[in-house]
Amino acid sequence: MPAEWLGSIDVPDPSSLLAGGCSIKGNISINTGERIYHMPGQEHYWETKISPQYGERWFCTEDEARAAGWRKARR
Repeated sequence: MPAEWLGSIDVPDPSSLLAGGCSIKGNISINTGERIYHMPGQEHYWETKISPQYGERWFCTEDEARAAGWRKARR
């Protein structure tokens, strides 16, 4: 998996997604390929970048993220 995954695409204004309720970041681990979602307020939330071309995405609810096979970030 290429190192350029990190920071390759970012949402210009993440707060615009918060208003729509889709504030959960679905990120794919560059090291393991594991699908992990990050909630606002978690340790690495604001530094997590979403790159849709690599399968990363936004979720509106935790249930939606879990149903898609993603797990919650540990921190």
